[in-house]
Amino acid sequence: MEDLLRRYGGSLTAGFFGLTAFWLLALVLLPYLIMFETSFRPYLPVSELGGARDVYTLSNYATFFNSPIHLWVFFLTVAYSALVTLICLVLAYPAAYFLAKVASTRTAPTLFMLLLVPMLVSEILRSFAWKIILDYQGALNALLTGVGLLSSGVRYIVGYNGVIIGLVYTYVLFMLLPIYSSIQSLDSNQIEAAQDLGSPSWRTHWRIIIPHAKPGIASGCVMVFMLSAGSILVPSILASPNSRWFTEIVQQWMFDSLDWQTGSAYAFLLLLLCTAFVTVMMKLFRVSLADIAK
Repeated sequence: MEDLLRRYGGSLTAGFFGLTAFWLLALVLLPYLIMFETSFRPYLPVSELGGARDVYTLSNYATFFNSPIHLWVFFLTVAYSALVTLICLVLAYPAAYFLAKVASTRTAPTLFMLLLVPMLVSEILRSFAWKIILDYQGALNALLTGVGLLSSGVRYIVGYNGVIIGLVYTYVLFMLLPIYSSIQSLDSNQIEAAQDLGSPSWRTHWRIIIPHAKPGIASGCVMVFMLSAGSILVPSILASPNSRWFTEIVQQWMFDSLDWQTGSAYAFLLLLLCTAFVTVMMKLFRVSLADIAK
């Protein structure tokens, strides 16, 4: 606080705090409070709003817990979001280490550009691109059958396969960048010292690099899980007929049934799930919320 006052003066510092408070209250806290309050309201005709039946109730939450299908979709969304997070971690950690400690300073920017350029395309276009690639009569089957590797096409979009592929492709950079930032801040002399003492590569990673990169790993896991669990475009485009995502149910309540009260209850349960996941990641990696937010 004193550093801010000394550097920017009282007026500019007050402006910073005012804008931050406005962002937190008006754009984050207030919408969640409205959603929380709406989730306890009954779904009524407009003529009965504010009447005797317009009272707080738990019926919207009871709808969720009394629906085995919605409970099962909720569980599958959690499970597959965790799987996407794990796959992104397995793919991103080696890439982050290579970019931070192996690639030269001249090569790393080019590699980063190759990774970032596809992400400049909108998520919906990337999802449609994967739909074209993975479809039964799509580009991948055409290529493999054309070169003789397949005698007939393969259905890649079965179950949650397409959703997992699309989510991993869409959010893997949200795992890579925090881990890269954490590994880059590690003094390379520590890695060289471990190698000079005869430490094998796996032990150097386990004892030195991974403990140092824990905040980045935790931050990446939190972001990928929350984005995957809350995704709506990728599951809508790449899902098969027998796969559903929990956000699709929330969307159906709000936009198809126009039941914003029940939809708010479902959305708030998803928010609680994400909050619980953040807490678990903090306990698992023994980091604080400030470490994740870096």
